[in-house]
Amino acid sequence: MAKHKMNILVIDGQGGRLGRKLVESIRKAFPEADITAVGTNSMATENMMKSNCADHLATGENAVVVACRTAEIICGPFGISMADALMGEITPKMANAVASSLAYRILIPMNLCNTYVAGVSKGSAAILEDAIEHIRQLNEQEEDTSCR
Repeated sequence: MAKHKMNILVIDGQGGRLGRKLVESIRKAFPEADITAVGTNSMATENMMKSNCADHLATGENAVVVACRTAEIICGPFGISMADALMGEITPKMANAVASSLAYRILIPMNLCNTYVAGVSKGSAAILEDAIEHIRQLNEQEEDTSCR
C-alpha cells in the first residue's frame, strides 16, 4: 500500500525565520510530505522559499484562508491563531481560518507581541524538535488507521 502523503501547511509572518526552520525540519523528517508555506507578508514567504523545501508557496490573507481549508496539519507560531498577533500581521480572518480549520494544529509557543505563554523558555530548540516528533506520531497513527 502506498504511504500516505501528509498535507502540511506552515504559516509564518514577520521575517519568516521560524517558518523556514519548520519547513526545513519537516522536509528532512518527512521527505514525502506535501508542504505548503504561506507567509503573511512577502518577506516571510521569501525566507521560507529560500529553504527550497516547500512544494507550494503563497502570501497573504486569502492564501492563509484557502490553504487552511485543505491542510491536514497546520504548523506555525502560536500567534497565527490569534487576531492581531505577529505585530498585527494576523488578521481576524486569518486567525479564524486557523482556529476553525479541521486540520490538526501544532503551534510553536513564543513569548512575543504582548503574549506570554507560561512555561516556555526563550528560543528553545527543543520546542521545534517536539513539534517534529508530534508530526511523526500523527503520521504513524494515520498509517495504523489506514490499514483498517
